[in-house]
Parts: sequence; C-alpha cells; structure tokens
Amino acid sequence: MESTSRDYERELSKMSPFEIKNTLIDLAKREARASTDTYLNAGRGNPNWIATEPRDAFFLLGMWAMEEAREESYCKPGIAGCPSPEGIGQRLRVFLADNAARRGAHLLNQSLDYAEKTLGIDLDSLAYEWADGIIGDHYPTPPRILENTEKIVRAYLAQEMGDNAPGLGKEYDLFATEGGTAAMVYIFESLLANHLLNRGDSIALMTPIFTPYIEIPQLDRYDFDVTNIYANATDKEGLHTWQYPDSELDKLRDPKIKLLFIVNPSNPPSYRLCDDDLARLVDIVKKDNPNLMIVTDDVYGTFAKDFKSLMYVLPQNTLCVYSFSKYFGATGWRLAAIAAAKENIFDRLIASEDKIELKDLHNRYASLSLEPDKIKFIDRMVADSRAVALNHTAGLSTPQQVQMSLFSLMCLLDTKNLYKQKMQSMIADRLDALWKGTGFTLVPDPMRVGYYSEIDLMVWGKKIYGDDFCAWLKANHEPLDVVLRLAKETSVVLLNGSGFDGPAWSVRASLANLDEPCYLKIGEALRKIFDSYHAEYLASKK
Repeated sequence: MESTSRDYERELSKMSPFEIKNTLIDLAKREARASTDTYLNAGRGNPNWIATEPRDAFFLLGMWAMEEAREESYCKPGIAGCPSPEGIGQRLRVFLADNAARRGAHLLNQSLDYAEKTLGIDLDSLAYEWADGIIGDHYPTPPRILENTEKIVRAYLAQEMGDNAPGLGKEYDLFATEGGTAAMVYIFESLLANHLLNRGDSIALMTPIFTPYIEIPQLDRYDFDVTNIYANATDKEGLHTWQYPDSELDKLRDPKIKLLFIVNPSNPPSYRLCDDDLARLVDIVKKDNPNLMIVTDDVYGTFAKDFKSLMYVLPQNTLCVYSFSKYFGATGWRLAAIAAAKENIFDRLIASEDKIELKDLHNRYASLSLEPDKIKFIDRMVADSRAVALNHTAGLSTPQQVQMSLFSLMCLLDTKNLYKQKMQSMIADRLDALWKGTGFTLVPDPMRVGYYSEIDLMVWGKKIYGDDFCAWLKANHEPLDVVLRLAKETSVVLLNGSGFDGPAWSVRASLANLDEPCYLKIGEALRKIFDSYHAEYLASKK
C-alpha cells in the first residue's frame, strides 16, 4: 500500500497519534535533509524549560546528606553509614550558613522556615527525611508517601488546585506515583480489583482527551461501555469554545454511568472548565448521579489563571491526578500524586458491596492488616501497584519524593507568583506566534490555557473559502493527509486531533517544546498546506 494513498491514510489513522508521530518524524526529517526547511516537531508536550532553583537546592542538599553519612564512625573508604537523626536539623542550618552563597541555599533556608512555622513540621524530622531520602538507603516509609512530603505537597495542591480553600490541604490523602501515567494505571487496576468497576461497565470520557484515556478502556481486560461527552460548544461566529453544552453534560445524569474521566485543562484544546460547566456537574452529581466516581487529570492546571479543580468542587466524588512533569520541566523525574478526600465515595461504595465481593476483598488484602476491610481505597491502590504481596516495597523512590517536595516548596514560597507568570507569559507568546503564522483569528478567551492548541481546519475553511470548498476537501482527501503533508512538504510535525476524539480535520500543536520564532514558522507551514488544498480545489473547477 503506497504511503500517499487514501487507503494507507485510513489504515494509519487507526493508530494512536503518538505512534503515527514516528511516521511523521521520519517524513519530516527526510524532507529537512533534502531541502532548506528546518525540522520542527511540535507533536509532543515535553517542555523545553526546567525550573532551576529547586534543582539547585536538590543537588546542594545531596552534598550535605553525603557529608552527614560520612560522619558515621564505622565508615571505611568508599563506604558510609546512614545519617543520624539526632540534631540533624541544626546541622543542616549550619551547613546552609557556611554555604550561603551557593545556588539552592536560599530556597533550602526559606523552606525550612516555611515548613516549621507554616506547616508545623519538626525541623529534625524534615532534615532527616531529606537526608535519608535523597541518599535513598531505605524503602519509602510509609509506602504511600513520606510523612513530611505529604504535608508539603498537600499544601501545594491546596494552593494550585484548590484555590487555597480553607482546610482543603488537611482533608486529602496523597499517593506519590511514578508520573501521571503510573497514576492512571494504578487507578484503572484498583477500580477493577475492588469491584468499583467491572468489565463492560459504563464510563464516560470528556473529549477531546489524552489518547490513553480512550485506548485503555477498550482493552479486553476492561472492555468498558464508553459514553463520550463532547466539548463541541461554539460561539455565535461558529468558533469552538471547547466547553460542554448542557445536552452533553446531561448524559452523566444516567446513573448507569459509574465513572467519569476528565483532563482539566483539556488536552489537546487546552481550555479549563468554565464555571457554568462546573456548576452543572455539581448539580448532576447532587440530583441524579450521587455515586458518580470522577478522575480528574489536572497536570495543566498550574498554567491556568484562577484554576479550580473538581477535587475542590466535588471533593468526595473525585480522585485528582497531578503531575509535576510539565510545569517544572521534569518529565524525566516521573513525579506525580493521586489525591483522595479523606471522606470519599470510593470507600463508601466498597463498604456497600455484597458479601461475596467483600469476602473476596478481605482475602485480597488480608496479608496487610488484621482489619483488611478498613483499608482505604487509596492505600489499596498502593498495595495493588505491587500486586499486594509486595506492598512493603511499594512507593515512589525517596530521592524523587525529595525533589517533589522542593518543587512544591518553591511555589509555596513564591507569594508573588513570579514563576507562574513566567510560565503563562511564555506559553501565551508562543500561542500568539502560532496563530499569527496561520493568519487565522485567535479570539480572546479567559478559559484558554494554551499549553496546546487545537486548530480545526474545517472551521477556517468554511469561514475563508466557503462550504463548497469544505465539501470538496472531505470528498477528495483523508483528514490525516494534513499532518502527513505538513511533514513531507514543510518538515513540521503536528498530531492529528482526531486521535484525541477531537474534530476530524483538526491538528494539535504543543506550545511547550520549541521557542517562539519556531511557532510562527509552524503557523505559516500549516497555512501553506491549507492554501494548497484551496489551489487544488480551484484547479479542479477548471
């Protein structure tokens, strides 16, 4: 089958966009070698920045921790002991005073003050957790998350996800995971293991959505009956608002739908849920579907202004997944947390299961506790992540948890939101450059976050060239042809929006991984392909 045929494009479109990406990269690189075009890959959301201060603090802390370990009396060349907890907080203070000019020292000093005075954390307890954790000489204890790390990350999530709601930080349990992807796997597995979902059950996805949320429910192990809730609202000009019409949200009033997955702000449109949609979801849960379980993936929430997560709006129904990967440029660190309200629907639904299911769960977790029936759902996820029998070795590695706490503390101490403003401004400038290159109009919208941009060529084809052109384009080309031609003719890689259950003729650009001038070129390349279709259309009329 030829790579230029429509049959080939139809077959290729059945694959995940992240797998199609490999084909696009090969085409784009080949074109770049054969021409003067610059290879530009805006297909993935891996950021091209890193947060420096918490990394400086991490490596300085590591130097101190190694000195602490070498203080042990039984050390031999090449071997050190474990740090001693007694008086360790003051020793860290002395080290930071002696190294005050070193990068990272200021953040560590501020962090100690904040943890002690604001979060009520004992100085020795935190310093020992950091020293022992960064060296990595013990299994994570508790396995779910280190004690002080939980207090710190909980405060961070309350600030960033919960709009600093009073008391919110204390009302959540956290499970530190190996990135957001591990969190997804653990949640799916534990929902099934605890009979909260059974194979073939009805779930809902708020689409467009990150592709794995589409693909995992289709696996034979789950085979869920999926209802899509489409963000297909438009304004009076016919432009996408990427919000959800009442008629779409009202699908969730059906109590047979047991679980809702949402990425908020969305991926790929990159819009946060508007207040009206949040209010309607609250109404749906309270009036019609009180047992609806919700999983919200809020990795992009920190790029939004005035963000309010569903973990705050519907706390008892919601599990929140937050990843540190994007905001801090830390995809390689694999840092995330699952947050569950201490009082939640997941625990209540487990308690209400029938005798046979409860007996099954009692036996499943009996090796963990004398009272396995009382184990919380979030702790069951920890155990399930290691097939229960290896629960004692579960948990995110301790050096990773130390870095997570330092990322969190940097933002907790940034009372003027300087880091957030830098991130939001950089993304906004790149977004403006992309749309300037296309020549399309980017209408101001306070719900737009802009980490990605989804551009629907059918919308702009209709507005610029008319309905007849759009009908011709659909009849003569496959939607995937756009990204293939972009790669082959301009060395630009974008992903097909259809792979995220977005509009068929949409493309998705990441605004995270290239510098601003590159996005102007990408926009121009997309407009070049768009206009070439119109030229072909005009030629067909002759």
